[in-house]
Amino acid sequence: MRAFREAVEAGDMAAAEALLAEDVVFTSPVVFKPYPGKAITAAILRAVAEVFEDFRYVREIGDPAGKEHALVFTARVGDRELTGCDFLRVNEDGLIDDFMVMVRPLSGAHALAEAMGARFEQIAKEAEARSA
Repeated sequence: MRAFREAVEAGDMAAAEALLAEDVVFTSPVVFKPYPGKAITAAILRAVAEVFEDFRYVREIGDPAGKEHALVFTARVGDRELTGCDFLRVNEDGLIDDFMVMVRPLSGAHALAEAMGARFEQIAKEAEARSA
């Protein structure tokens, strides 16, 4: 998913959002329930872009012409370094319809959960406003 990777690496969240299907489902590494819909997924991605420091993709796994992709990344949240992976599936239109994130180690996941939890009220408001 070269286009998504390039958009995120350039900090172009509008371009990244344009690659999301309306019915995308986002699965967080730190919350049990998945989040359905483009508005909430885009709001989460924008917040994560603010939370992650020194973010960079280090590996891309998958057939470029295939539907399943994995983008391995490194980042920092406060003083916690983490490694993670964005697992993406694209639909027949080439848009991301399934977006699952995994992170490690546990201390990094805790730092991420805390930082995102502090922003979640704003994330929900932003998603609601975009859905209206």
